[in-house]
Amino acid sequence: MNIEHLRTFLEIAASGNFNRAADSLNVTQSTVSARIKALENRLERKLFTRGRNGVEPTAAGHRFHRYALAMVRTWEGARQEVALPGSFRTVIGLGSQVSLWERLILKWIPWMREAAPDVALHLEADYSDSLMRQLSDGLLDIGVMYSPRNAPGMVIEKLLEENLVLVSTKRVKSPEAWPEGYISVNWGYEFRTGFSQAFPDVQMPAITVGLGSLGLQYVLENGGAGYFPLRVVRPLIADKRLFRVPRKPMFKRPAYVVFPAAPYDSDLRDLALDGLRRIVRLEKDN
Repeated sequence: MNIEHLRTFLEIAASGNFNRAADSLNVTQSTVSARIKALENRLERKLFTRGRNGVEPTAAGHRFHRYALAMVRTWEGARQEVALPGSFRTVIGLGSQVSLWERLILKWIPWMREAAPDVALHLEADYSDSLMRQLSDGLLDIGVMYSPRNAPGMVIEKLLEENLVLVSTKRVKSPEAWPEGYISVNWGYEFRTGFSQAFPDVQMPAITVGLGSLGLQYVLENGGAGYFPLRVVRPLIADKRLFRVPRKPMFKRPAYVVFPAAPYDSDLRDLALDGLRRIVRLEKDN
């Protein structure tokens, strides 16, 4: 059975749309349709039906999903392990959002190398949607992200919580005043919703950035204000390079760890997860 046909089936099942699946897989819509047609001919069953909001798996499609997922994961695991040098017994893949890389993953890598020196590490830095696709396709074993989506066979566990605070390069003395040069950082849907409710009269700023570290660098070099993680700006506040804006709410931004409920090596997965949790606990203790 063609592995690309299986990947296409899983992508359509996740997105509910042939066109979105084609975009995600970087192929044409006709290619997606042809792959599903070939798969349906092979199985002698219709796998999708059109609904009001796109396409939905048929009863046969729902039953086939876990087998397709297992086959893709098995193939990817085999492909990676075959290429391993003889000094490694297996490989584990972990993906993380860029903004969590320094806080967690750079600490997790040496921890994992010491705890399992015979395990090779495959690491990716990406955004939530892409990480979820790679998890579903079996390309990753663990994902650390801010905005996971529910997916069949995946476990979503809250790992940590960021405290986002409003800071400025200039002191803001009046509690009612809004800091000059405010820039917006895309901290996700929950932050945008909370911000709109807390500040309904604040107009859209001139600058919006998608990565917190870039926004902070801009503010420090050019002046201005923005919401950033307290753990990041705390030393800058102590050095008086930044100042907390008084009486402005703090927003919480949770991060999650996502992993398959039925991995090919549950002991290795549990070891890797234990390392992530230990790093988070150690950070809290300090």
